[in-house]
Parts: sequence; C-alpha cells; structure tokens
Amino acid sequence: MKYIISGITTSLDEAEETLAVKAAGLLRVEPEFITSWRILRRSLDARRSRPPVFVYNVEVVLKEELPASPPPAKGIRVERKDPPGPMTRSPAALTPESTPGKAAFRPVVAGMGPAGLFAALTLARLGLPPLILERGKKLEERVSDVARFWRDGILACESNVQFGEGGAGAFSDGKLTSRANHPDTVWVKEILVQLGAPADILLDAKPHIGTDRLRTVLKNFRKLLLNLGCEIRFGARVTDFMVRRDRLAALIVNNREEVVADKLILAVGQSGRDNYERLRERGVHLEAKPFALGVRVEHPQEMINQIQYGRWNSHRRLPPADYILKTRIDSLDRYVYSFCMCPGGMIIGAAAQVGQLTINGMSNRRRDTPWANSALVVNVRSTDFSGTDPLRGIYFRDEWERRAFRQGGADFRAPAQGLMDFLRDRPGDLRLPVSFHPAVTPADLRDTLPDFAALALKEGIGAFGRMMPGFISAEANLIGVETRTSSPIRITRGPDGQSDGIAGIYPCGEGAGYAGGIISSAIDGIGAARNLYQSGHR
Repeated sequence: MKYIISGITTSLDEAEETLAVKAAGLLRVEPEFITSWRILRRSLDARRSRPPVFVYNVEVVLKEELPASPPPAKGIRVERKDPPGPMTRSPAALTPESTPGKAAFRPVVAGMGPAGLFAALTLARLGLPPLILERGKKLEERVSDVARFWRDGILACESNVQFGEGGAGAFSDGKLTSRANHPDTVWVKEILVQLGAPADILLDAKPHIGTDRLRTVLKNFRKLLLNLGCEIRFGARVTDFMVRRDRLAALIVNNREEVVADKLILAVGQSGRDNYERLRERGVHLEAKPFALGVRVEHPQEMINQIQYGRWNSHRRLPPADYILKTRIDSLDRYVYSFCMCPGGMIIGAAAQVGQLTINGMSNRRRDTPWANSALVVNVRSTDFSGTDPLRGIYFRDEWERRAFRQGGADFRAPAQGLMDFLRDRPGDLRLPVSFHPAVTPADLRDTLPDFAALALKEGIGAFGRMMPGFISAEANLIGVETRTSSPIRITRGPDGQSDGIAGIYPCGEGAGYAGGIISSAIDGIGAARNLYQSGHR
C-alpha cells in the first residue's frame, strides 16, 4: 500500500536518506515495514530568522495497509494512495481514441521554440510528423552568431537570441516554473529529462535546466523529431499566408517558395512581428493585450545570499539565493514586480532588430557567476497604447527599445545606471563591473522608460528595500530595457484552437499571447497539436 507524506523536513546537515526513517516514525511503523520510497517534491524553506530547512513530499510503499490512520503531526499531511482503476490513463497520453480522415497535406509547424517543438513531437507521436520551418539557424550555428553579437555587437538579424532553434528560451535560465497546474506538466518535464535535462527538475519546486544543459536537450530534441519522421528546414522564414475561401491554402517561404499547407501550427514567438503584420493583412483577428516593461537589476550574488539566508548563507548545501518581489503603487494604480530572477547568472543583449535594444537574464546550470539579476517591471495596460491598431502594443514596445538603443550609444551597448543614482535622479557613474555583454553606457534610465514606469519603479524599489533590507545598495546597478516579459498582442482563437478569421491556423505559445515561459509554452503547443489532430484534417 502506498502513502504520500507531505511536509517532512530535514536540516541542512541531514542527508536525504534520513527521510525513510522520518517517514516510518510519522506512520508509526518500523523502517523495515517500508519496502520502497521516493521523493516526489523538494523545496527550500529559507527565512532569515531561523535555520533553513528542506521540505519534502515523499511516497512510501508499505508491506501492508496500516490498521489505522497515523496520528496528526504539525505541518504534516498523510494520504493513502489507492491504485488506479483499470480505465485510468494519463491525461498526457497522446494515443488517439479514434482515427480521423487522412490529411489533405502534411501539417506544418512554424517556429522551434518550446511551443513549436512540443507541438511537432505531439503530432509525430500521433502519426502526423510535420514539416518544421524555422527562420533562424540550427543551434550550433546560432550559438556562434550570438557569441559574436555579445563580443563585437554585430547582430545577425535571422540568428540571434530571439530567432533560431530553441527560440528565446535557449538563451535563458531554463526555468520550468509555471503557475498553471496542468496535467501535461509532468510529461513535458519527463521528455526533457529523457533528452538530457537533469533529473532533479522532476522533484524541485523551482526547477531549472540552465542554458548550457539546454543546448544538449535541444540537439537531442532535433534528433528525436527527425527519427520520428519530421522534416526540419532552417533558414525558412514564413513571409506570407495564401488564403482561399477563408482557409489557409499555402505558405510563402523566404518571399519566393510556395509550400502547400492547409494546417499550420503557428509558434513564431514574440519577435515575429512581420508575421503578425501579414496575418492582420490577411484577415486574422488580433488584439492588443497588456504586458510589462522595465529594467534589470544586478547585485553581487553573495549580497543576495546574505540577505536571504542570514547567518547561514555560507552553508555548502544552500543554492545561490533568489527572490520574488511584488508591490502595488496605489498613487499610480500600477504594480511593480520582479520577473525571471537569475541567481548566479548574467544579463544579456537580446536584440533581434537593428536599431532596437532589449535585454534578458540568463544563467547556466551551476549558477556560478558572481552576479544575481532580475527584471523589475511595471504593468502596461492596453489603454497605454494610442490608436486602435491591434499591433499598437508592439509599436509602443518598439519605441522604448529604440530609445534604449540610442541611449546606449547606437551600437547595442545597454544604458546602465547605479540603483542609488536612479532613486536620486542623477546620472551617476558605474564604478562596479556588470555582467552585460557586449558593454554598457552610463545613462539616465528615466529617458528609456515611460514616465509612469520610471515613477512606479522608484516607488517599487523603495518598497522592495523595506521587504528585503539591503536590496537598495550602492553595489546594485540597473540596466535597460526589459520589454519581452510577455507578448503585447494576442491572436484570438476559437474553441477548436483555430485563429479567428482564417481556418487552418493554430496560433500558440508566448508570441500568440497564450503562454509565458518554457512549460506553459510547451503545454500550449501540445494543445494546439491535439486540436489540429482532432479537427479531422479536412
């Protein structure tokens, strides 16, 4: 008989092997009564006022059922896990319940970010291996182009942090947290582990892969898709959509080649602005949606460790500390919050267009740089955009990316300012090193932000300083601008997942306005593939 025990704790000096003994004690049985056990979830409870502890949910298998429920213990929950019934199947199962009619054409997936990759995998496992079109390059070439951009400031417009195999997530922390409790989440993580991600992403409450490990995962993902019969074409940008009787009929690739396609998974990411402009022209319904923008803050990682862990900060088992901050600015009716915090990481240039600059955070698996960084952003409402064009949020975002580009020196250096100087409304000088590549230029960041965002950030940082004493420091720097927290547009879609306006297009992922990270994008891609499959391929 299986039992799940939630809330077992161990100190920093206790090994995980003690969990079996602790579980036995909570169940009031001898350790030998447990035939097997495994960790289901692991988290860290670290508060400056008391020693940090690890918290576990553990599944144990007993030789036989307990004669009575164990007595309650503070902070502990014990549940009996009954065996599944004969009709139970995984909600992530991809086996079809019925076989639809034969597809008129091979389905196409545009984009190889998380949404596109998992959509393609889902289709392939359903017996419909798609043609995959990616405007950027394969990972090995893309890494070289990005390294040159960070070193020399030379941007490859179709091979950069935004475009190429793996999408924008390939140059990120590889965080796998998601607010949605979706049944496909576990399946997505299991696939990633099979492809080379560390196994602990299945256990940790805040799982992350790291940019370096993501590269192995992505190469193996490509091999898997090819082995399943998918065709992958790099350097293949979708430039137009041919429509007949309000249905997709074909795609134009690289302005010259026609690819017959009546079913398209559209997963082109946030930076596929040209695709969205063309979709609007062809009659697809789009709408402006809220997003957020702001700056990145960078502290010494050791400082964040001291703030978060207190006197236990140097313990060898503690990971680089992170934080999550949020506050409401009543006077401005705005929210300020941290986003995509990268312990032991670096801030990177993430531009995809000449003349525009945006930044992001990244870290490797070990999170072992001297810096901790996080976006500090302010919510932007669709009413902040002037006009009625559904793409007005993109135009608004473009404006601030262009300003940041000019403030940095018009060569992809990023404008930067000491945190204390920003709060005191003075340009100041950067006296401490920063992680950003290719380089930074001292600047007044108020000139790279909407007035409401600059004011809200000043108030918000003040509040964060009260929440985390030591956060406001002369050793902290701000770098701008962070604009890609989420998409400022949404391609509306019906209950069957198809776009409103043109049948046969299944928009999904972060760029289409339906996700906000690796896990949620992957899940949305899976859903789009299932919708396509269930449509019957007419």
